Amino acid sequence: MTATSNDPLHGVTLQHVLTILVEHYTWEGLAERIDIRCFKSDPSIKSSLTFLRKTPWAREKVEGLYVKLMRTKRPLD
Repeated sequence: MTATSNDPLHGVTLQHVLTILVEHYTWEGLAERIDIRCFKSDPSIKSSLTFLRKTPWAREKVEGLYVKLMRTKRPLD
């Protein structure tokens, strides 16, 4: 019997989370939803990952937005 995790972020990297959000919202849309300078001023995956790994409150907001997006997004058939 295998145990399944109820955590929607289980096995998902922060880089994957950020990449999906940028693909869906674009950097501009992401900056509108989460007021973080690294999303507004010369944004990149690398610089944003560095900031998010050092800033727990910002990471929580990004992960929360990802979870919300995954819950509302329809699966592709």
